[in-house]
Amino acid sequence: MGINERVDLEYKQEVNNTFLKTVSAYANYGDGVIVFGITDRGKVIGINELDQTCLTIENKINDSITPVPGYEIAIDVDKRIIKLIVNEGVHKPYVYKNKAFKRADTATVEIDRVEFSRLILEGQNLSFEELSSNKRELSFKYLEKQLVDHLGIKALSSDILKTLDLYSGDGNFNKAAEILSDDNSLPGIDIVQFGNSINEILDREIYKKVSVLEQFDKAINLFEKKYCYEEIVGVERVSVEKIPLRAFREAIANAVVHRQWDINALIRISMFDDRIEIVSPGGLPFGLTEEEYIDGQVSILRNPILGNLFFRLRYIERFGTGIRRILQSYEMAIIQPDFKVYTNSIKIILPILKEYSEIMDVLTMEERSVYISIRENEALSRKEIEEHTGLNKTKVIRLLNQLLKKNIIIKVGSNRNTRYGYRI
Repeated sequence: MGINERVDLEYKQEVNNTFLKTVSAYANYGDGVIVFGITDRGKVIGINELDQTCLTIENKINDSITPVPGYEIAIDVDKRIIKLIVNEGVHKPYVYKNKAFKRADTATVEIDRVEFSRLILEGQNLSFEELSSNKRELSFKYLEKQLVDHLGIKALSSDILKTLDLYSGDGNFNKAAEILSDDNSLPGIDIVQFGNSINEILDREIYKKVSVLEQFDKAINLFEKKYCYEEIVGVERVSVEKIPLRAFREAIANAVVHRQWDINALIRISMFDDRIEIVSPGGLPFGLTEEEYIDGQVSILRNPILGNLFFRLRYIERFGTGIRRILQSYEMAIIQPDFKVYTNSIKIILPILKEYSEIMDVLTMEERSVYISIRENEALSRKEIEEHTGLNKTKVIRLLNQLLKKNIIIKVGSNRNTRYGYRI
């Protein structure tokens, strides 16, 4: 065939019951193809009795997968192979022997209890936050205060709670209501300030058993104490942010709105001298790639009820723009934010903004000479840099490439019009 197996393509030399696990995986998590008559190394060996084998495949699916997913069977008579095209279904979970499966690269594996529960919710077109809360009585003093301050309401009423979608279908409060209430028993936020190593803990705060809005505000207040200060410049008092407050707010809001609430883990914020790391439980929503997440091109709200409230309160400005806004906060910074996506968590790393003196410390004498020339003149061509520094063309080109790689200077224009400016 010339094509290796992949997540959405599996080869089977013959028909046996193992292919039914992969049928379950494709029906649960995305379209896929199973080709019979090919070894797992891609060698075509063919199938005898093509029509009878197709009937066997149909019978096995119809008798063994519940509910029966959508599928098609196609025969390649020349190669004597059979293609089984399985469609992702809407009536999830699709189970084989009372178990549901997913693809892990080129393997098919059974999913755990948590993922099984998520499939049930997806099949019912529900999210975790829409589930009914076990608590029948909830107080919303902090939520009320935020709504009064930000939206100008006089008092919180049951009608407003309904407008915010905080009731489940059975008329009781849902999980989103519990998360926003003063009686919140779901996981909160754990903040640790480290010293010279992770073994040296200088401060620790755990915010839980209060409204997630209060947790959010407390995290912001602690950040401002640790990373924001005022500096007297001449006769003026100037506010300084070692890490952009806007970036931190977006990262925390992103962690709350997009986290998996059915994972019993806290949002972890690790504070270091040179960075902050925010880890949110739960990987990317299904159907969203890492590239789409980082580019901010597509927004899939895992928790739309929380997301809508955060939007109303202006905790987030627009859906799907959080990552882009973080990057915009560091537009002129030398060290950029980093985003790490794992299967069960997402980490956002916000670096300290470097000062001019700190930049000079990491440059060689020749790099400093080029950088200072550019900085003093706003922007220079390569030839002008040669004249200012007295360095030859080959050395200047090498030094410019080094400074570009370190993200300290920028290049504007092309060919003969190319000029070099500085970031900070």
